[in-house]
Parts: sequence; structure tokens; C-alpha cells
Amino acid sequence: MSRRPVNPTRRFAGSENFSLAAALHSKPRSSPILPIALVLVGAFLLVGFGYVYSGSGSGSGSGKSRGEAVSRIGGDYSCALEVQKVIPFLKKAYGDSMHKVLHVGPDTCSVVSKLLKEKETEAWGVEPYDIEDAEASCKRLVHRGIVRVADIKFPLPYRPKSFSLVIVSDALDYLSPKYLNKTLPELTRVASDGLLIFAGYPGHQRAKVAELSKFGRPAKMRSSSWWVRFFVQTGLEENEVASKKFEQAASKGKGSYHPACQVFHLKPYH
Repeated sequence: MSRRPVNPTRRFAGSENFSLAAALHSKPRSSPILPIALVLVGAFLLVGFGYVYSGSGSGSGSGKSRGEAVSRIGGDYSCALEVQKVIPFLKKAYGDSMHKVLHVGPDTCSVVSKLLKEKETEAWGVEPYDIEDAEASCKRLVHRGIVRVADIKFPLPYRPKSFSLVIVSDALDYLSPKYLNKTLPELTRVASDGLLIFAGYPGHQRAKVAELSKFGRPAKMRSSSWWVRFFVQTGLEENEVASKKFEQAASKGKGSYHPACQVFHLKPYH
């Protein structure tokens, strides 16, 4: 009797010794399953890579998430936030000088509102830029005359020594040396006890791209040595007493304080 040919598919299916190596060494015509499987795996990998690549920001739908990430990494940090953070240290460093304070710079409404919550503290502010999009609380401060909108490249609308302490944040980063020579004397003119400047660190981007039109130009991040030379040229001296008290107060605070902005304690002109 002649024997019927054995179905190879049935033999592989029932064999316990079947392995991937055996399938790879078999002839293509003996098993069409492997090429199909490889094609499916390749297609799956291509789709997966495409999804990951599009999620990294190349697709139009991911533009917002990528922009938010860039904004966070790019240092979208305001020194006005730093001022609010160190108010307890400033009170210990300046004592009675914190009774009458002027803040100058963007987001001054937030700083002034924070200062007004402190006991025995009177606060005013100068906002160098337009506040059409400001919150209602900020506009109320402007209506009451507590905050003024004024171009700091021109004389400030205050009498000499009107404030014990003048705090400036962010605003000077946007001024060229030409206008700094005019603005710094004005800031010291209205201060009786001290001038405190918060400036950005080199390499940090202060303004979002959308805000460049409001500020008029990108911020100039200057090194501490640049600022020190400029202060010396303009006749300003460091307020060593206040600086040491500030450092001592910051070191005794809860947790370690790491300044996000450069802080300069200066004496007003005599």
C-alpha cells in the first residue's frame, strides 16, 4: 500500500520540539507565516515610532504642549515673584525701612498687594507697562493712586526721599545703559534709606515671545560683575549692613533659600 504524504503543518503544530530557530532555517515555501509576521511587526514598529515622533512636538496638535515645555525650561520666571517670596527676610534686614515701600517693575500690583498685607507697611507701585489686560484688583489699585503707570525712563512722579525703601524688579533688565544712567539716579532720589534691585541671571529668558511687543525688546541678562561696575560708575555703594542681615535671615529660614534672581542692596545718594 502506498503511504499518504504527511501534512507538514500538522506535524509542526503537534511537535514539542518546534522552535523559532527551526522556523528561521526552514525554506520560505514550507511556512508562509513567518514573512507575514515580520511584515506585521515592522508595520507596528513604524506606527509606534511615528506616534512618538509626533508626540515630541512635530505635529500641529502638539504645538501647545511643546510651547508650554519650552516656556518652563526657558526660565519664564519673574523677579517680582522672588520679591514676594523674600518679604519676611526683607523685614528682618530693613526693619523700620519696610514701613514705607515703593516697588517698581512689571507685576507691581501683585507685589504691592502682598506688601499691604504686612503689618505697619505702606506700599506703592510703579508699573512701567500698559495694564489694559490687568485684573480688576490691579485696576482698583491704579484708580486709588496706589499704583501708577509711568515710563521709568522719565522722572518719577514723587518728591525726593518719599519712600524709605525702593524695590526694583525686572524693569532694569530691559533698559540700555543710556537709560539706566537716567533711571537709577531717579530711583535713588526718591529713596531715603535703601535701594534694592532684583535682576535676572545671564542665560535666563525673562519674557515670553508673546510679551516682547509689550516690553519692546528682549531682556538683557547681565552678570553680577557688570552690575557692580555700573554701580561704581554711577556712584552707588553697597548697603553692606542690609546685605548681611538679609543673608542671615535667609539662611535661618525654613529650608534652604536659593535666589532665582540677583539681589543688590544699595545705599541711596547722600
